[in-house]
Amino acid sequence: MTGFGRGEASAEALTITVEARSVNHRHLDIALRLPRALAAWEMEARRMVQSRLERGRVDVAVQLGVAGERSSQQVRIDTALAREYVARARELGAAAGVAGDVTLPWVLDRPGVVRTEEAEVPEGALWPLLADALGRALDELIARRGAEGDALAAELRALHADLAAAVEGIAARAPAAGARREERLRERLRALLGAALIDEGRIVAEMAIWADKTDVTEELARLRAHLVQFALTLDKGGAVGRPLDFLIQELFREVNTIAAKADDLEISQSAIAAKGILEKIREQVQNLE
Repeated sequence: MTGFGRGEASAEALTITVEARSVNHRHLDIALRLPRALAAWEMEARRMVQSRLERGRVDVAVQLGVAGERSSQQVRIDTALAREYVARARELGAAAGVAGDVTLPWVLDRPGVVRTEEAEVPEGALWPLLADALGRALDELIARRGAEGDALAAELRALHADLAAAVEGIAARAPAAGARREERLRERLRALLGAALIDEGRIVAEMAIWADKTDVTEELARLRAHLVQFALTLDKGGAVGRPLDFLIQELFREVNTIAAKADDLEISQSAIAAKGILEKIREQVQNLE
């Protein structure tokens, strides 16, 4: 599910700010961006995210700031390198017969002479601050994902009702389909035999074979059981994405079997409609925790 959370914690002139964003993903995929001063705590931060979330692509960006007159960045001057630039420039000028001398701005502009580094901060204060800020960001992220989850659950319940209606439509049609099969068989035999007597025993035997191939009673029973479990899982709440994924696979299996067995137009149409509803359910379940 999508969401955003921000957390901030400060102590001893240090401020850590965490922004966490999540988008839909079948599994949990965490991307952490930490300042170098906090790199030692990457695994702890990652484990903290894993303990709170189960699915989604989660991007966590962390910033470290120093309050007051201090800066989070320090300027370093490589004096030895600067002297080397000056010496080499003067040598080149003398060798080429070029008058003049190097200037300070020219020296400062040479690569590597001036560089910025993150200010050193006391390590003992870092993890408690990072954990506090990250926890606040995750709290907000989870709250927003929860609100989205409630809306998705309502939509899934509506789709569940549509699927249950399609299943009951198949169940209601199945007996009539059997009677139609028997009548079609009798019509074919009349067309072939004309006025000759029809062997009722043979019709019964053929119908038994046909019924065994096209009977969907067991599939309907399993479909109803899976639908009950689906509703119970939704009502339970929490991280339901993976259990629902499994139930959707089982529902697809039973509907596909019914579609393969069907020799009745209305049952075939209902099975196609059921598969369309299941596709919509599967798309929405991918967005759940």
